[in-house]
Amino acid sequence: MVLAPYVLFILPVAVVYDNPDIGFLVRLVGLALMGSVLVETAAMPLRRSSRGWDRRVRAANDHPRIYHIARGVTVVSIVADLTGAVVGRGTVFTQVSGSLPDSPLSSLSALVSGWSALAVALLIASRLGGHATTRRVGGWLLALALIQALLVVMTARSAPLLGFISFLAAAGAISGVIRARYLAVAAVVLALAWPAIFEVRNDIRQDGGVSVSEQVTADDRLRLDLQMSAAAHHQVPVDLPQPGPADYLRYGLVPRLLDPDRPTISTGVEINQYLGGSATSAYSFLALGNVYFLDGPWAVVVFYGLWSALVVLLLRAGGAPGPMRLAVLCFALAGPLLWSSTYPDSVIAFVQHSVSAVPVFLLLRLSDRRGRSAREEQQAGRHRREGAAEVGHAAPARVARTARV
Repeated sequence: MVLAPYVLFILPVAVVYDNPDIGFLVRLVGLALMGSVLVETAAMPLRRSSRGWDRRVRAANDHPRIYHIARGVTVVSIVADLTGAVVGRGTVFTQVSGSLPDSPLSSLSALVSGWSALAVALLIASRLGGHATTRRVGGWLLALALIQALLVVMTARSAPLLGFISFLAAAGAISGVIRARYLAVAAVVLALAWPAIFEVRNDIRQDGGVSVSEQVTADDRLRLDLQMSAAAHHQVPVDLPQPGPADYLRYGLVPRLLDPDRPTISTGVEINQYLGGSATSAYSFLALGNVYFLDGPWAVVVFYGLWSALVVLLLRAGGAPGPMRLAVLCFALAGPLLWSSTYPDSVIAFVQHSVSAVPVFLLLRLSDRRGRSAREEQQAGRHRREGAAEVGHAAPARVARTARV
């Protein structure tokens, strides 16, 4: 998860275009790998035997209502994303204006903004538990991806689409639900469609009064190596306003609906202003570069080590992962561990999404208990019927023996 995006997208482009800071990029990726590899190595005693692993995974996700709940969460996520875009949440126009939409629908849709990742987790759990076929799960995952493509038109922002597809590929590959050849086909389709997506995004921005640089082409926008290596030219760590522990609790645990007057947190805007830009735009060195820029090189090791530890606990500790642990894993993959996310905002989003999923977790727990109780009653009734049938068959034999005596 840490290495793949840089090996596939960023480092090859840096080599092709002869980026002078390629050594810095390699060292930065090496620091992230140092943290994750150290944790993975230390956690090797937790590695479970592969023998019977598929059976344990199936049992952990054998929830009687999991597929129905997954479909419900998916529909709610789609409706919330579309509603939020209609009222202006997450659009480039509200980002430029620096204001939040006044509609209460914006606050309501924001409560479930992380449910697209939750839907992916529950759909994967449905497939692993044997409650849905690969075709059905794939259809719902495709619907989620198509909605993200539609949101590009509605919000004039393409980054969320690329981030969601990257997250979906990571979650599908780790769980084994999405095959590698499908990921390769999706990557080719996205590469071919990118110039058109870029042009559509720019046209919508211009129609809305947002200035667009004519000098930046679709190919230039893919020079993520330049975006990341720009952090090499600064003395780190840079002293910028960052959320503290109280902010993590306030923004992570309390919905904006209950705290409407709090200011927005946008580290991208802070970085852009530090670099000499305006407050109406944002800049990021990508997730890995932001950690280095804001907290220094050793923070990269610690950051990826801590998140690797969480992934180890979710996947290896306490048996096979069930739907709730898969959901937390997906929140991590879609947030702090996503290569295109903005640190430290993504960590706050991870907390927010975990809290917003609590009602679904409770529903899973309650329906699982009821389902198991119903199955136990059915099994007990079947055993009673089988026992009665055996007694009924044995009675004539006893009568016959008595008659012979």
